[in-house]
Parts: sequence; structure tokens; C-alpha cells
Amino acid sequence: MKITDIRIHVLKSPLAEPFAFSQGWVKQRSATLIEVLTDEGISGWGESFAQGLEPPEIAATVIDKALKPLVVGADPLDIEVLWHRMYNMTRDFGRKGSVISGISAVDIALWDIAGKFYGQPIYKLLGGAFRLQVKPYATGFYRIKGQGEAQRLADEAIRHFEAGFTLMKVKLGYGVDDDLACMNAIGKAIQGKPIKLMVDTNHAYGRAEALRLGRALEAYDLLWYEEPVVPEDIQGYVEMRQKLSMPIAGGENEHTLYGYRELLGAGGLDIAQPDLGSCGGISAGRHIMALAQSHGVQVNPHVWGSAIAQAASLQLIAALPVAHHSLFAQQPVLEYDRSSHPFRQQLITTPIELVNGWVNIPSRPGLGIEVDRTVLDKYRS
Repeated sequence: MKITDIRIHVLKSPLAEPFAFSQGWVKQRSATLIEVLTDEGISGWGESFAQGLEPPEIAATVIDKALKPLVVGADPLDIEVLWHRMYNMTRDFGRKGSVISGISAVDIALWDIAGKFYGQPIYKLLGGAFRLQVKPYATGFYRIKGQGEAQRLADEAIRHFEAGFTLMKVKLGYGVDDDLACMNAIGKAIQGKPIKLMVDTNHAYGRAEALRLGRALEAYDLLWYEEPVVPEDIQGYVEMRQKLSMPIAGGENEHTLYGYRELLGAGGLDIAQPDLGSCGGISAGRHIMALAQSHGVQVNPHVWGSAIAQAASLQLIAALPVAHHSLFAQQPVLEYDRSSHPFRQQLITTPIELVNGWVNIPSRPGLGIEVDRTVLDKYRS
């Protein structure tokens, strides 16, 4: 079997109501999706995560101009060989960012092809499933004005709970005082309900403000405090772990085994969050998973992309060992973006949804999804 072509689909959809995270205003949802085609008629789907406010055309150009010539004509089942070929041949201008996102898309598609070729879900090819269901957490609490939205966010928490979510990640980073006002309102709204919270500032603060916020939030018994400082400040992560009681999470903006070697080696994380559409794909996720396991750090993939990225995350989550074995060990959870995103629910014929508070992990071959091509046509840029 040989790779014959890579089709690239850049999708965009303007938002009727733009929203903000700490780094800026999101005015559209976008995605860089690819199909890897073979001479035996088997094709695979992949995705490059458009990180933050990244234009999707960047990864699309990387795939078209730099990666496609490296893999066309190769055997798609040589996944590890092709990963290293792509990484090595782009090292001088890659290593992080959009180049690795491009590699991620190709890699995910190769795993999808392999699963379809062998008639197995990807988690079987990764060594089997530790779990076939996963608890999702609602990611939301974005701002539509900026500050002063505490009551609206408290109401949003109740909507997530009524939709079946008992785990929720609150976006912070809009000024420490405003963050605390919002958390106070949310805390009052969910009092007495079986809800656990995480927070994510998207690296909005320096160490002093990050510590001030973390200390003020210790009473909330958070599942984790995500991206408290910028990804370059590895010693800042170490300081957060040393001085705060809640678990420190991060890594969505880190890439490959090599980037995680520095972050984990320094003792910067309690929870590692590689994004499979950005870190180097499922292959890099597997590398990072093994490294994190050796450091006693739980992996919990970040996912804010389309249904393709969600499906890839589910396959890896199935194959994730717990970091600390016990009868009642803490299990990985699935990030479930609740913001407006047509490429999440509409893109695949069987959307990934909650069933009695859980998400079932697809057991069909490959990623276990079927893409609706009419959605590609509708949102194609």
C-alpha cells in the first residue's frame, strides 16, 4: 500500500457572537483537516489544531509544501518511520508550532488508515483499552464583554450541570480581581451540587499574579490549575507546584517528546496536556505518555479542535494507563468544548455525545468516525 495524495481542507465559520479567552477575541472557528489517500482505496483523516488565534492556512501550507513530498509514495503503515522522517527533515525550521501541527495531522491520518487496514480501533493498535467510557468535562465560561460577567458565568455553570456535566473548566485570566469575582459567583451557584471545577488562565499572568490567584482559589478544591504562566517559563511551573496545593496542569503549547522532556524533567507538571493536533499526533502522544508515566505524571489530552481531534483524543484516552495505580485511581477525563463550533457536532455522521454523563469511546476501525462531506463543502475556505 502506498500514499498517493493528501487533500487539505481549510474550514472557517464566522461566529454570530464572538467570545474572548485571556489572549484575545475569537471571531471565527477554523480548522485544518486533511485526507491521506492510498492506492488501495483506504483513506485516513487528520487535523492540525489551529492553536489560539492561529490562521489555519499556516499548517495547510506546511502540509502541502513541506510534508506532502516526504510521504507521498511511502507505505502509510510505516507510521513511526514517517513521523521521524517528517520531524528530521523539518527540524531546522520546525520543532514546535505550526510545523509540528502539520506533522500531527498527517500522523493522525496514518493511524486512521492503519486501524481501517487491520479492522481495529486505534486503541487496539496502541496496546488495548484501559477504559471504553470516559467522563467529560465542560470547557466554557468564555467572555462576551470582557469583565463584569460573574452572574452570566454562574448561570452558565447551571446550564452545563443540567446538560449532564459534573466536571467544568472555568476560563480565567481577565484580571485577578475579576477572576475571583467570577469564581465566587460560580461557587455560590453550584453549592451543594456534585460538581468539581478546574481553572485555565491560558498563561495570562506572571508568577506573582499567578500565585496570588492560585492561593485565593485553594478553597475551591480544584481538580487542576491550567497554564498558570507562559509555556516558556518552565521554572514558573515548578514554582507553582512548590507553592500551591492544587495540581498544576499544562502542555497544550508544548510539542513532541523533546519539549516534554524539558518540562517533565524539571518537575513542572502534575498533569500533562498534549494536544494531539499540535504535539505531533498520536505517535507523539504515545511518546509523551510513556515519558509522563516514568515521571508519575498523569496525561490528560487537551482538545479544542473539530470532531476529528475529539475522536483522536478518545482513542488515546482509551489506551492511557493511570499514573498512580490504586483501586480508586483518578482516571483521565475528556475535554468537551461547549462553545459554538459547527465542526464539532456537524462534521461527523455520529456526533460524540454524552450518554448518562459519560462519553463512549468508538470501537469501529481507525478513529471510528465518518466525515460528512457536505459539511466540508459548506465551510470550506
